[in-house]
Amino acid sequence: MAHAHHHNHNHAGHGHHHHHAGSNIKVAFFLNLGFTILEIFGGLWINSVAILSDALHDLGDSLSLGLAWYFEKVAKRGRDQNYTFGYKRFSMLGAVINSVVLLVGSFIVLSEAIPRIFNPQPVNATGMIGFAVLGIIVNGAAVLKLKGGPSLNERVVRLHLMEDVLGWVAVLVGGIVLYFFNFPVIDPLLSLAITIYVLYNVVQNLRESMKIMLQGTPPHINPAEVQARLEQISAIKSVHDLHIWTLDGINHVLTLHAVVDANLQLQDAEQIKQNVRNAMADIYIGHVTMELEIPDQECSQLNCSA
Repeated sequence: MAHAHHHNHNHAGHGHHHHHAGSNIKVAFFLNLGFTILEIFGGLWINSVAILSDALHDLGDSLSLGLAWYFEKVAKRGRDQNYTFGYKRFSMLGAVINSVVLLVGSFIVLSEAIPRIFNPQPVNATGMIGFAVLGIIVNGAAVLKLKGGPSLNERVVRLHLMEDVLGWVAVLVGGIVLYFFNFPVIDPLLSLAITIYVLYNVVQNLRESMKIMLQGTPPHINPAEVQARLEQISAIKSVHDLHIWTLDGINHVLTLHAVVDANLQLQDAEQIKQNVRNAMADIYIGHVTMELEIPDQECSQLNCSA
């Protein structure tokens, strides 16, 4: 998911689509949420854990839709006195909340499914087929609703909903097999497969979110290369105290100290800073803060060994 993100630096360019993106995501959210609730009852009534784990998958998607829609609104707020970095990182909060809900849900579903592998229970195959068809229709409709959406969020959401459609196709196939053969263990096995898939995605997302929360370097940026690149700029002798982090996976921040000639004029200093900003804009670092120092009094900061 992360690698799609950094193409987003031209976001401001098409702000006018946004209200419509928000309303599409909203429709997809309510569609999915309503259906999830229906599925939980349906899964219990049909006695199928596969449907329950698909319900979990859909719940995850509804939640990420809802949270993405809400936090996208929050992230649009500018900086203020409480959050001087702005609200961009709030979307990470959404991702973490979502992951926790899915983890809990996955364990509940697995605790149902695993015992059933050893003593399968009879499943209402007709109900399973009916639900799967319904699932394909509802998620298909949500995919179509988001089809033309330009924003990255909509693309990500579309992928999620496509995955859901595939989950339902699996349930449909399972239901058809069950209808013709008495092979009830298919239901918990499908459930296991879908839940493991959900868990795999949760772990990936959590790893990404945690790396951002812990001020990790953005995945496509190598600090050593950045340093080399900066030291190629003619007026800069050396660079130290270099820190790179990202607010939300899209907006990156860089701070550094650069050593320059002792007799540098102030207007030349401006030019150097401009050169640095231009060099960094190429690799999607939009926010640069730098200090210039002269050779013999490097780093007035106490903890400046790095």
